[in-house]
Amino acid sequence: MKPIGMLDIKSEFPAIEDRIRAVVDDVLDSHWFIGGKQVGELESKIAAYLGCEHAIAVSSGTDAILVALMTYGVGPGDEVITTPFTFFATGGCIHRTGAKPVFVDVNPDTYNIDPQKIAEAVTDRTKAIVPVHLFGQCAEMDEINRIAQKHGLAVIEDAAQAIGAKYKEKYAGNLGLAGCFSFYPTKNLGGFGEGGMVVTSDEGFAAKCRQMRNHGQTSQYYHEYIGGNFRLDTMKAGFLLVKFDEFEELNRRRWVNAAIYDELLTGIDGVQTPVIRDYNYSCYHQYSILCDKRDELKSALAKEEIGTGIYYPVPLHLQPCFSYLGYNKGDLPVSEKLSERILSLPVHPMLVEDDVKRVADCIRDFY
Repeated sequence: MKPIGMLDIKSEFPAIEDRIRAVVDDVLDSHWFIGGKQVGELESKIAAYLGCEHAIAVSSGTDAILVALMTYGVGPGDEVITTPFTFFATGGCIHRTGAKPVFVDVNPDTYNIDPQKIAEAVTDRTKAIVPVHLFGQCAEMDEINRIAQKHGLAVIEDAAQAIGAKYKEKYAGNLGLAGCFSFYPTKNLGGFGEGGMVVTSDEGFAAKCRQMRNHGQTSQYYHEYIGGNFRLDTMKAGFLLVKFDEFEELNRRRWVNAAIYDELLTGIDGVQTPVIRDYNYSCYHQYSILCDKRDELKSALAKEEIGTGIYYPVPLHLQPCFSYLGYNKGDLPVSEKLSERILSLPVHPMLVEDDVKRVADCIRDFY
């Protein structure tokens, strides 16, 4: 039997190869390797797609979060509330501004940050909330925004895994002051290397964000702020423009694969399939189940040449680099339990129905 990997980026390439090579020639002929027309075109397309006013292309998803926090003025003495059950960049960027990450627990069914825990964690030092739309499903944004408005806080969405996801018919990234996306090759809209985007409908925030990505310049060699080099290369923007044309169809295929898993895995003792709120549309960056004997199941699937992933084995509040915050095991029990039971299955758009059924059959046989 053929191996079933967590990803199959190679198989996506032949359908777009000619257009990708045309981008290479176009950029080489133009000699605009930084700040070429493709960057602006990508920004316009993303903004129009999401229904927001501004999109600012940056060098990575991590840098998107960092730029957004810096633009809002988050710094030493501030606190920023976020989830510990996420990729490291979310908490790492908060720390890099000099602010204190405040981790609160998540909902046990959606794996997203619990708004009630956010409300309990607000202090007079809190400056912002960074919800994460984990695995492609939006967090509870109405409640989160109500808390933010009550206390005068900014909401900066970590939507790195959620391009194309919707919350009550509104796209992720367009639900707070700003949204942050990643174009890392494994993402739903994956580029050829690192890349990211900050989106917003706040004109002043967008203008400052553009300055921050280019060392805080107002004009060449004149700096109003201390920013950084967070620019997206022209070539990478051109590649993303090509892939954007295929993106909605590839997201649709992920949804179809997830629906097959839902049908075939529901009812297996020891397995909990993902819970998607009725008002949410998930783009299924990952299809993540909770399961008993997780590590044994992972090994059994590996023997059948089926790839899986564990996102995430150690929540951020228990990472050694955050020990200075004083969290202990047991402080955020839902996140800790999830880290012991979570397992992500292949859901990428290059799978065919028989692939998904084979994965599900192996899981059913195991239990």
